Formats: sequence, structure tokens, C-alpha cells
Amino acid sequence: MTHDPAIRTLSDVLTDLKNGLRGTEVSVDSLIESLHERGIAMLLLLFAAPMALPLPVPPGINVALASPLLLLTGQQVLGAHTIWLPEKIRKRTFSVPKLSQLIDGLVPWMKRLEIIVKPRLGFLSQDGASRFFGALGFIMALSVCIPVPLTNTVPSFGIALMSVGFIMRDGLAVLAGALIGTAWVLMLAGAVVIFGPDAFHMVKDMIKSILV
Repeated sequence: MTHDPAIRTLSDVLTDLKNGLRGTEVSVDSLIESLHERGIAMLLLLFAAPMALPLPVPPGINVALASPLLLLTGQQVLGAHTIWLPEKIRKRTFSVPKLSQLIDGLVPWMKRLEIIVKPRLGFLSQDGASRFFGALGFIMALSVCIPVPLTNTVPSFGIALMSVGFIMRDGLAVLAGALIGTAWVLMLAGAVVIFGPDAFHMVKDMIKSILV
């Protein structure tokens, strides 16, 4: 299968972003503008990927980290083509040398990922389908707020995988991320219905037993 030349790869998007950096600092607002139509998906990936690591997040911190995911997936549901963020966040700046170093580290990994992720089933990553999967992503982001250690990992991974699919127009990746995240949410919901509040302790113990 040949790639649509109009669809830039993840590594190309990141490389173009790096090549466009000027000065010593860059604002969040400038980064959003440079990402164009892929801004929401790229920011979702940047926020969700660290949360997908199997590391415990203290209660309260998980809500703070999930807030950008809720804000961005909510805008995806509304079909927004431009990103709205509070003025305070838009004016925040990042060090250009550090951001360039981060991109240099990410690009090789993105190129490996591009072997698997490629444009296909494009209808699942556009228009109405994007809003539907955005709603699923919003529900996954809500589950990240549950104050149980490590419950952020699976839904965040689902959001990150969907984001990669949207960026690369890979409907299969979008569908896979949606299935993984939704299955996790349904499992939690089912456990709460059956076992009540004790379900959260059971899930925590189950996760610990898997990791030990």
C-alpha cells in the first residue's frame, strides 16, 4: 500500500515543527498554530503518552493531568477545527533547545511506529466518526480521574493510540485505541455495579499482582 503524499507522517510533522522553531523560547500558542489541523490530535498524544506509562499517580495529581485530556476530547466531540485553551496556558513557553532535543529523541521512535501505522480506513478518522471517537476518549479521560493507582495507564494508552490514528489517518489504530480504552471503562463500570465501592480496591490489587 502506498501512502497518500498529502498525509504527512508523524516524524515529518515533528521534524517540520522543529525546523520552524525560532529564538530561545516558544509559546504553547505558537506550537498550536504550527500544528495546523492536527493540533488537537498531536496535543492529545503529548498529554496522554506520559500518562500511559505504568507508573502510580497520586490522587489529585491524576485529575490535574486528566484535565487537558478532558478539555481536548471535549472539543473533538464538538468538531472544533481550532484549539481553545485558557489564556494562561496559551502564553506558557518552552525552551527551544530542550524541545528540539525532545523531538530528536522522538523522531526515531515515530519512524519505527510508522512501519505499522499507515493511512487506511480513513473514514474512521474524519468528520462524524472523529466526534464519536472523541466522545469515547472523553469517557476514557473521565476514568483517568478515578483515584486508584495505575488506572490511568490503559485509558491513556487508548487515547494515545487513537491520537496516532487521527494524525496518520489510520482508522485501524483509532479503532484499536477505542476498543482498548472502552473495554477498560466497561470493566471498571461492571465491577462497580457488581461489587460496589470495593471494586476499586479489587482493581488496585489486581494491577499490583500483575506488575509484581
